[in-house]
Amino acid sequence: MATTAATAPFTFFSLRVARTRRLGPSLVRVTFTGAAEDGLGAFASGGCDQSVSLFLPASGRDEPGLPEFTTGEDPPVLAGWRALPDDERAVMRSYTVREQRRGPDELDIDFAVHEDGGPACRWALAAAEGDRAVVLGPAVADNTAVRFRLPEDADEVLIWGDETALPAASAILGALPAGIRARVWLAVPCAADRLEPATAADAEVVWLVREEGAPSAVEAVRAAELTGARPYAWIAGESGSVKALRRHLVGERGIDRRRVTFVGYWRRGLTEDALRSAPAEPDTY
Repeated sequence: MATTAATAPFTFFSLRVARTRRLGPSLVRVTFTGAAEDGLGAFASGGCDQSVSLFLPASGRDEPGLPEFTTGEDPPVLAGWRALPDDERAVMRSYTVREQRRGPDELDIDFAVHEDGGPACRWALAAAEGDRAVVLGPAVADNTAVRFRLPEDADEVLIWGDETALPAASAILGALPAGIRARVWLAVPCAADRLEPATAADAEVVWLVREEGAPSAVEAVRAAELTGARPYAWIAGESGSVKALRRHLVGERGIDRRRVTFVGYWRRGLTEDALRSAPAEPDTY
């Protein structure tokens, strides 16, 4: 498998597991590193919700099944990846980078895990030092897979995310400037999944714990009094909840749709493979 110098906006990086850590019942952190010859030093996570495509070994294999690639060959590589036999083709899933560190070069990716999880969930639960992976990630910091873009005039930040968005939401909170007001709703399966984020912002964090009968996204946000004159919203997680919450913020709250960033990380009842091939939902707001 070949890699070259990172000159395109996105390129492939070979990774290996450095260590893992169980953060709670529903989250596992996997820390990846890469040898100098793999070029991980050129990886350029450009934002708090930097999205990447992670390729993991198929069941029973040690290496992610991918065709030979070089920088700039994203479409042909993916076409060749799709053509590989099912028992060889790497599992591809989308994740956000929780943190990138230099010297040594490391990436943290947090995996949402549950009892009936798919192949990526099972891989994360069993991951051990030295296990191999490949990531299609950014070679330039200002890239299209960074969606959180705080307007300069924002006086209030609204954040909603479920456990799949918790890594990005926590990173966003950690990067907010001191003094800005943040209203945050984080939905998780279990009380033990609460991971209080560090932030310099004037943040009010509400945990919506499903095992405790927490209200839906729209119910929780609708009950809140929002005080900002120029709010900016970032909402991510299950696509049905994201769509309903965006409709509330734009249609009922009157927030400018251009100031609402929304990302459907998953859709109830669909695997990520099925979601990728599903028709796009109409943008009505």
